[in-house]
Amino acid sequence: MGVSISGAADPISLRIGNCLVGNPENTAGLEMTLLGGTFVFPEGAIVALAGSDFGARLDDAKVDVGTSIEVDPGQTLRLGPTRSGARCYLCVQGGIVVPPFLHSASTHILSGLGGFEGRALRSRDVLHIGSASKTFRKRTIAPHISEHLLPRKVLRVTSGPQLEWFSQSFQHSFYSATYRLSEQSDRMGLRLEGARISQPDHRAMITEGVSLGAVQVPPAGSPIILFVEQQTTGGYPKIANVISADFHRLGQLRPRDEIRFELVTLEAAQSLLIEQEKLLASEESILE
Repeated sequence: MGVSISGAADPISLRIGNCLVGNPENTAGLEMTLLGGTFVFPEGAIVALAGSDFGARLDDAKVDVGTSIEVDPGQTLRLGPTRSGARCYLCVQGGIVVPPFLHSASTHILSGLGGFEGRALRSRDVLHIGSASKTFRKRTIAPHISEHLLPRKVLRVTSGPQLEWFSQSFQHSFYSATYRLSEQSDRMGLRLEGARISQPDHRAMITEGVSLGAVQVPPAGSPIILFVEQQTTGGYPKIANVISADFHRLGQLRPRDEIRFELVTLEAAQSLLIEQEKLLASEESILE
């Protein structure tokens, strides 16, 4: 229908946050990028933070990422600027209640569709929480899960559909170079600064469907990684595609972060995704 996938930029952190509060893994939560916010709970709640550390405090008490807590009625949760990656997720038992759009609770910011009034949250917005069905039990992420989520500056990719358009020297340059994430990056695309990759014969292509994580190379030669609010079609050649098992790492990249690319086979990409899904398959495997 021409609407990109949207949703969590770091889907694994959202899944883990929901697991910590006893929700189904795809329950609606709040995504914060680089800077947090202040949240008041008039009726209390069971909540958890997952993803990056935003220095959260519940009233005057420090709140750890990756641990569920019980918020008493009237308490205030405050989050500041990030201390690690790009995004933190606030999950609440019962989830955030919003009307579904295209079977999704996510907000597609660029088009103003879905979520809470089709926009980012503003000061004094009031969100409703679904019914809490479980009593509070402190839950914490298992150490091996935290280790799996550690930042990885080498992104694994498979070959793109137009790989043969690029000479061997340009392919070598792409895989040997270090790229820096541009300040111009957003949920539509992660723009990279570094070695420019050009097509020697300047071939033109017919617009075609594009996938999440595709690495496009526009005429200027600076690669762009298509992200969760990407356009659904594109006419730039794609030299590579970030593997599914590394999508969550894209969501934690900040402007000026440096990355490299590592080529893997499709079979390796599938094995890495299966391994990751087994790791996240149940509460018993995620929690201590």
